[in-house]
Amino acid sequence: MPLSGGGRINTNVAAMNALQSLNAINRDLGMHQERLATGRRINTSADDPSGYVISKKMEGRIRAMNSALDTVGDAQSTYGVAEGSYQKIADLLVQIKEKQTRFVNGAFGADEKNAIAAEVKALASEIDDIVSTTKFNGVQLLDGTYSQDFQVGEASTEVFTVSFSSSVSSAALLSYAAGSITSANVSNLTVDSGLQTVNTAIGNIGASLNRLAAKEANLNTAITNTTAAKSRIFDADIAKEQIAAAKLQILQQTSTSMLAQANASPQVFLSLFR
Repeated sequence: MPLSGGGRINTNVAAMNALQSLNAINRDLGMHQERLATGRRINTSADDPSGYVISKKMEGRIRAMNSALDTVGDAQSTYGVAEGSYQKIADLLVQIKEKQTRFVNGAFGADEKNAIAAEVKALASEIDDIVSTTKFNGVQLLDGTYSQDFQVGEASTEVFTVSFSSSVSSAALLSYAAGSITSANVSNLTVDSGLQTVNTAIGNIGASLNRLAAKEANLNTAITNTTAAKSRIFDADIAKEQIAAAKLQILQQTSTSMLAQANASPQVFLSLFR
């Protein structure tokens, strides 16, 4: 910083120095006030170039993991829809098993057996109705063809496959389609194996839901930790910023006062002309 010779008034070096200091203080004060107003330590890349790049990278990770968390929820919902239908089908198979056991009764005549066969046929038809109406976003789940990938992590390789490969139609479960069930084949219905197929599918869903719950918890933890790391770089410490702003406000007032005094100091040389 240049020093004033004192007796030279054509160029007021002291005032220029005071003005330069005042401008620097105003610039720094404006930066701290902006941080207090926005809550961010980094408002432009010039504030901290490397910190800006790192925080933006973290922000991208956080957004990707939040999207993955939503995808995990969609996968859980898909399993939930399928599980509810599987459970209802299992209940229907239990009822069919009950009717099938009741059917083999020497005390029954043809009319009674035909009535039981009609009941079994109705229950089997309901199984087919459940299969045809079990959908998620318009896509059938239980027709034996459903298999979709869900990205459950930040990376594109972190994929979880949701599939229901076993057909659970009346024909697949009972060896006879609902429309072909009569008193002549009620005893031949493969109810036990059909029930085993459905119960296995329900068990697989339970295991998959447990995996998805673990992934959900892991994503939540990662999001929290990454957000905290980004905050340390990107967000302003309000207490520190307020302390710095208060100091600069005082310096602003003293610099303004010194500028006024520096501007007035050459007037002392007017006394030499009296």
